[in-house]
Amino acid sequence: MRNVDLGGDARRAYPSSLTDAMWAVLEPLMPVRDRSRGGRPRRWDDRLILDSILFVLRGGCPWRMIPHDLAPADAAHRWFTAWRKDGTWDRIHDELRGRLRRRAGRDRHPTAGIMDSQTVKSSEGGQGIGYDPGKKTTGRKRHLVVDTMGLLLVVAVTSASVNDRPGGRMILARLAAAFTSVALVWADAGYANSRDATMVGWARSALGLVLQIVRRRDDVKGFEVLPRRWVVERTFGWLIRNRRLARDYERLTANAEAMIKLAMIRLMTRRLAGQAVRWSNATEREAARRLNAERLLNT
Repeated sequence: MRNVDLGGDARRAYPSSLTDAMWAVLEPLMPVRDRSRGGRPRRWDDRLILDSILFVLRGGCPWRMIPHDLAPADAAHRWFTAWRKDGTWDRIHDELRGRLRRRAGRDRHPTAGIMDSQTVKSSEGGQGIGYDPGKKTTGRKRHLVVDTMGLLLVVAVTSASVNDRPGGRMILARLAAAFTSVALVWADAGYANSRDATMVGWARSALGLVLQIVRRRDDVKGFEVLPRRWVVERTFGWLIRNRRLARDYERLTANAEAMIKLAMIRLMTRRLAGQAVRWSNATEREAARRLNAERLLNT
């Protein structure tokens, strides 16, 4: 454990702990405790519970290995599950995304998104474990739709054996139900190759969405940064910097989805608190270059 800048707070904290500026963003969004219901007063406050959950997210350790100076593992996991079930994570996530979009000069409600999936290895077992023959990986698949800023719109975690097309139909249905403002979605050729355009037609007829396929050029070998596609790839990069998400350790797919939303909550909270992280790998540098180019074109 080392000293971390807590905005004037002199206590020692872990690198995953909330700073005072981050807590100022999150505190008004936390559920209000109903003291009229009686019962024993809570022993651990919301900030300590969040610090404990974030320690697991960032460090990737089992719940049982939460340090003794944080909340007990059973209390942290209990509140993580309770806030998933009552919609707290969803409500906080959606509010922070809206604030970031407004701060960037965009409408709170997005009109376009980018879709992709990521296969990750799982741990010992749990719900929805399967084999992805394309990736030669046993685990789960994360289906994401993000906005043009890379912020999460909807997520679904399935077995790795679920093909991109049925997984894509499921995530697009979730998107259409949650965001009536979205009219255009970009995706890779895995969702509708040259021999099968049914996904594109289904999205238009059933959901009223324009699904635009971004294809690789045949004359390019190796890695290529594709238009629009790099946005969701960058989001996957943001997620797996949290060691809990480098593999899928959750027993339930609902908890796996909640961990992804929690990672985005932490990222957005840091940005709103003025503590944005600067990445240094090639993908991040290319993303920053493209964003700067877009800003110059719009000025």
